[in-house]
Amino acid sequence: MKNTRVLIPAAGKGTRAKLSYPKTLYKVKGKPILLRIFELIKPIDSCPTIIVSPEGEDHIYDFLKQYQLKAYIVVQEDAKGMGNAVLQYQNSPAYKETENLLLLWGDIPFIESKTLLKMIYEHNKNKNIFTFVTKMVDSAYTLVIRDSFGEIVDVKETREEGEKPIRGERDIGLFIFNKSRVFTLLKKNLSNKYGKRSGEHGFLYIIKHLIKEGCKVQGLPIASNKEILSLNRVSDLCE
Repeated sequence: MKNTRVLIPAAGKGTRAKLSYPKTLYKVKGKPILLRIFELIKPIDSCPTIIVSPEGEDHIYDFLKQYQLKAYIVVQEDAKGMGNAVLQYQNSPAYKETENLLLLWGDIPFIESKTLLKMIYEHNKNKNIFTFVTKMVDSAYTLVIRDSFGEIVDVKETREEGEKPIRGERDIGLFIFNKSRVFTLLKKNLSNKYGKRSGEHGFLYIIKHLIKEGCKVQGLPIASNKEILSLNRVSDLCE
């Protein structure tokens, strides 16, 4: 798809999952999560950008060699948060030619093609600046907040706010957005840029700021129960 490139933040070390390699390489039903992601995005970008940690860099290169895949590798030297990881995309050869950036976390193995394509279709059809997929869950660690008209006004990270997760709508780690508008905001010193508890540069806080600037933001509640699964602990993906 013209001027749409893919970014996969995969700097997670797999500490909570007790892994000795990046958690994106964990095999689900015999297939690494990252390989599943490559198969999913193949029609969109055959050479995505992967953000890796210094410790995981060699593991990712070995993976690419083993499966004969192409990608741009960018190292996030310090774990300073997801916003910081996304900003590392500026160091990718694909950055300048990117209009829309498709972002998906490197630990979500079950995203379906129909969900991905629906998100891209709605983003382009509605001329959105930021579009993402959501799901209503019992414990929403990220909480999508809508007004009485159903329009999104904010996305709250409950852990950073010191709040317990409640039933509500959450993102699933799948986004597409206008690169220039989002990166401009990521570079600014805006409210809630840094987590109150972690001190890390977040990412979802920019949604509220985009809306304040009059940008069109759309959340699509189309994810299945399986698509929301991600790898924090190995047991998270056990069926």
